[in-house]
Amino acid sequence: MARKLNKIALLIIKLAISSGLLYYVLSKVGAEKVLAIIRTISPLAFILSIIIYILSIYVSTMRWRLLLPNEFHEKRLFSFYMIGAFFNTFLPGVIGGDAIKTYYLYKEINSGSISLSSVFMDRYIGFVSLMIMGLAAYIIGFNYLKGSIVEWLLPAIILAFLIGSLVVFGLRFGKKIRVLSQFYEHFDNYRNQRSLLAKTFFLSLIVQILNIISMYVITLGLGQHISLMYFFIFFPVITTISTVPISISGLGVREGAFVLLFGLVGIKPEMATAMSFAWFLSFASGGLTGLFEYLRLKR
Repeated sequence: MARKLNKIALLIIKLAISSGLLYYVLSKVGAEKVLAIIRTISPLAFILSIIIYILSIYVSTMRWRLLLPNEFHEKRLFSFYMIGAFFNTFLPGVIGGDAIKTYYLYKEINSGSISLSSVFMDRYIGFVSLMIMGLAAYIIGFNYLKGSIVEWLLPAIILAFLIGSLVVFGLRFGKKIRVLSQFYEHFDNYRNQRSLLAKTFFLSLIVQILNIISMYVITLGLGQHISLMYFFIFFPVITTISTVPISISGLGVREGAFVLLFGLVGIKPEMATAMSFAWFLSFASGGLTGLFEYLRLKR
């Protein structure tokens, strides 16, 4: 009972944060202006962004497949991934997409340690590629960032990620618990397979590039021509901030990040907010595929 109440309280807090941030952003830029801009988006660009998003999910599935025993088929795992994407987007306060993927995989193999370790490593390697890509873009485009908040924010995010990695893998908290002990054993197994790590890292880079292109296509569909370099610099910051579990699907946090970061390159707040909403709508539309997969598997 207490655990259920804690979940409800956390959901209410997330709703409050998302609602508060959205209200603040929209009150500053004007909801009517944002809606009017979104209506001007090219349907072709919007559909293309959805296709790119689904393609990125498929590539992510290929990465996850490499972290599992040989008997798993990509088609089955793709269904799990799409279901996870749906829950992440539409029911983030109820249950996370990673938890859904872990649950479905556990039902298949009846191994909590393999399910947990593969889903965690899939997510972790994705973040590693995101941080490295962000650092490379930060170094290349540093002259564009001098004096802005990104000059210290991106290094701070990377440093926090490194500290978190040290805590999880270096100190190995909870290693005396059976499931977590087996998780660390699987991690050691992954670490010793350099070829596997190289392949999964390469696929992760493709996923990040596809997501950046998806965002770029949405921006072009709204009639904005912004250097692709800025997307490579801003995307790691926007994605990392949006995934911090303090809001519902990153709503409010993501829009604030768009306004702040793209404002550095002369994009008006109402346009930056519209870019954020349009991008969210594109991957939310793609995520609806996961609902059909969920209903199909449930039957």
